[in-house]
Amino acid sequence: MRSLLSPVLLAASSLAAPQVFPDRSAQAQSGTLDGVQVDAIPLKAPVAEIVAAAIPSDEWTVTCDSSQAGNDCSNAIDGSADTFWLTDATASLPQSIVVDMKTTRLVGNITIQPRQDGTPTGNIGQHQVFLSEDGTNWGSPVALGTYLDDNKLKTTIFTPGNARYVRVTSLAEAGNRGSVMSIAELNVYDATTEPLPSPAVAGSWALTVDFPLVPVSAAIEWSSGRLLVWSSFTSNAFGGGAGQGHQTVTAIYDPATQLVSQRTVTNTDHDMFCEGLSLDAEGRIVAAGGNSDRGTSIYDPVADSWSDGGDLIKPRGYQSQATLSDGRLFTIGASWSGGSSTDNPKDGEVYDTTTNAWTALPGCPVDPMLTSDPEDVSLGHIYRGDNHGWLFGWKNGSVFQAGPAVAMNWYGTSGTGSQSAAGNRASDADSMCGNAVMYDAVAGKILTLGGSPNYVSKYNRFLVAGSTSNVFRYAHPMKLLSKPIGTQSNLPFLVVVLTEIDSYSTANAHIITLAEPDTTPEVSTINSMAFPRAFHNSMVLPDGKVFITGGQYYAVGFTDQTPQLIPEMWDPATQAFTQMAPISIPRNYHSTGLLLPDATVFNGGGGLCGDGCATNHPDAQIYRPAYLYNADGSPADRPVIDFVSAGEVAAGGQLSITTSGPAVTGFALIRLGSTTHTVNTDQRRIALTPETSADEYGAATVTVPQDPGVALPGYWYLFALTEAGVPSVAKYVKVTNGG
Repeated sequence: MRSLLSPVLLAASSLAAPQVFPDRSAQAQSGTLDGVQVDAIPLKAPVAEIVAAAIPSDEWTVTCDSSQAGNDCSNAIDGSADTFWLTDATASLPQSIVVDMKTTRLVGNITIQPRQDGTPTGNIGQHQVFLSEDGTNWGSPVALGTYLDDNKLKTTIFTPGNARYVRVTSLAEAGNRGSVMSIAELNVYDATTEPLPSPAVAGSWALTVDFPLVPVSAAIEWSSGRLLVWSSFTSNAFGGGAGQGHQTVTAIYDPATQLVSQRTVTNTDHDMFCEGLSLDAEGRIVAAGGNSDRGTSIYDPVADSWSDGGDLIKPRGYQSQATLSDGRLFTIGASWSGGSSTDNPKDGEVYDTTTNAWTALPGCPVDPMLTSDPEDVSLGHIYRGDNHGWLFGWKNGSVFQAGPAVAMNWYGTSGTGSQSAAGNRASDADSMCGNAVMYDAVAGKILTLGGSPNYVSKYNRFLVAGSTSNVFRYAHPMKLLSKPIGTQSNLPFLVVVLTEIDSYSTANAHIITLAEPDTTPEVSTINSMAFPRAFHNSMVLPDGKVFITGGQYYAVGFTDQTPQLIPEMWDPATQAFTQMAPISIPRNYHSTGLLLPDATVFNGGGGLCGDGCATNHPDAQIYRPAYLYNADGSPADRPVIDFVSAGEVAAGGQLSITTSGPAVTGFALIRLGSTTHTVNTDQRRIALTPETSADEYGAATVTVPQDPGVALPGYWYLFALTEAGVPSVAKYVKVTNGG
C-alpha cells in the first residue's frame, strides 16, 4: 500500500531533497527554530509555481449564485490574480461557485487565491467544498472549515475523489465584514494515488477540516463534543512576536454543526504553546507553562470561557501533565522553556484544582527520567532530556513514567513526593516523541510505540572556508566529511562537517503491565510496527484496538520529508499491526490526534514555523475506522444508547444502560483526551461487560472499576458495542473518586 503527496504539497515543500538557502544566512547566524536551523526549513514555493501544477482551466466553465458588474464569476478561472469574482452586495450567504471541468477526473485538492487589490472584503472564512460527477448529486462535503483572514493562497487537500464538478460554498466572510464572497483564482489539482483499499478493511479518510491556525494542541469538550485546538500567540508561528507570552490563538470545530469558529485568548496573559496539558476531574482543560513558562490557563467548557489558574512553582515548557486518582494534576520536567534544569532541576509539582495552586514535590526528582540526548551534552545543560514524559496516573495517587527514556520510574505525590526506579523498558532505547497508550486500564496494560533516540536530527553544520561568518546546515542524508561543492561570489569554498546528531525513529513496540505502585512492571517486546515513526499519534478505539497515524522516519522538525503516510491498527487480541487507508497530508512535528465522540479519529496539524514555511498544515482529516462499514463498504448499522441511569458515577458504582438497534454485547469507557507534541496522558480504556444480558427493553447493568487510579476521575466516553465491534456514538459519563 502506497500513498503519494498531491502536486500542491510536492511543489510547496520540495520533498525530494533538503536545501541550503544562502540568502537566509543572516537568519541562520541568529540561531535555530526549536532546534532546527532556519536556513534548512523548506520555503513555500511561489504562488505561480503552485498554480502551474493545477489542471488547465482553458476549457472550463463556471457558474455562481451572484456577481457584481465587472466582477463576474468567470474571473475566478481566467488565470489572472489581478481580476476577481465578487458576489452581489445585496445577496445573503451562503454563496456558491461551481466549476465544470468538462471531463471527470480524480482530484485531490483545490487552491483559492483571495483578491489581491488590497481590499479584504469578501475573503472566505467558513466554507465547504463539494465534488460531483453530474453537477446534481453532491453528497456530503469533502472538506469544510474556516480560512485565515488574509490574502495568501489557501490550500485544501482532501481524500481523492472522482469529479467533473467542484463547488465551493462560503458560509461566512472571514472578517465579518458583510455577506460578500470573493475569489481571484480557483484551481483544482489531479490526485496522484493508487486505488484506495476497501473501507471495510482499511477504513477511510472521510473529511478535511480547514483551520485558521495550525492545531498544535487539542482537547475534547465534554459538554458539547466540540474539539478545541490552538497554536501559539499567532496562527502559524511560535518563536517571537508582539503577542508572545500574552495571548493564544484558538479555534473550535463543532462536529454537530460542521463549523469552525475562532478566538484569541488574551485575558489569561498566557501563550499556551508547548504547554503541559490535561483534563481535570471536572472536565476542565488545564494548560500550564509553555511559551509563557509559568502561567496556567483553564478552559471551562460549560461557561465557554478561559480563566487564570495561577503560576507554576518552576517555569516549564514541553512537560507532560497527568490527572491523579484524587483529582489533582502532576507535572514534571520540561527545560525547553523557563531555563536550564541543570542547576535548578525541573522536579515534580502537583496542582490542586479546587484552590488553583501548585505545590513543589522535591521528592519527585526529574533526573531519573532523563533521556541521553546529545544536544544536552553539546549545550552543557538539560534542554531536551526531560521533555514529554509518558505519564500515567495510577493507584493511591501514584504516577508511572513509562518513557520516553528507557528507564522507567514511579512517582508518589503524598507529602513532599517520592520516587522509585521501575526498571528499563526491555531492550528498547530512549524513544523521544514516541507514543504510550493505556489500552486496558483494568489490567494496567500500556502499549508503547516508536520514537527516536534523540529529540530531533540536528542538521550537519558546515564551515565555509574563505567566509567564516557563513555557517550552513544541510539536512540528512547528505553526510559529507569534506567535499568541495562549488563556488559562491566567484570564490571557492569548502564544506566541512563539524557536528551531527542522527535521530532515526524506530518501529519498536512493547507492552508494559502495571501492578501495584513501586513494583517493577512486566515488560514484553512484541512484533514491531510496519513503519518506524516519531511525532506520530496513537488513539485507543472503542473496540480496544489502537490506531497509529502519521509520524516521520527521520525525526527532524518543520519538514515533510520521510513522512509515514500509511497508518496502522494494532489488535491486542493478536498483537498484530495491520496497514490502514493512507492519509493525504504528512502529519509530522506538531501534529495532533484524538478520538471523537462519534468513534471517528481527528488527525491534524504539523509545522508552525512561520509565514514563509512550506510545512505548515492548518487543517485536519477525519478517519472513519473499518468498524463503521459493512463488508460491501456501506455504512454499518450502529447501536444507539437511549438511556444511561446517571450522568455521574463514583468509582465502583453501577450504571444501567438502555440501547436500541443492533444487539449490544459489551460497553467501553474511554477517558476524554487532550494532546500536544504526541503526548496524551488522559486517554485510557476500560472494557465493561454487562453483568446481566440486556432485557426485553435493551437495558443492561455495568460496574465501574473500584479503584480511582484505574477509573481516573473526570469525563469519559461511554460506547455500546456489538459483537462485531461496531460502536455507538458516545454518551458522556463523569466518574468521581468517591471521596
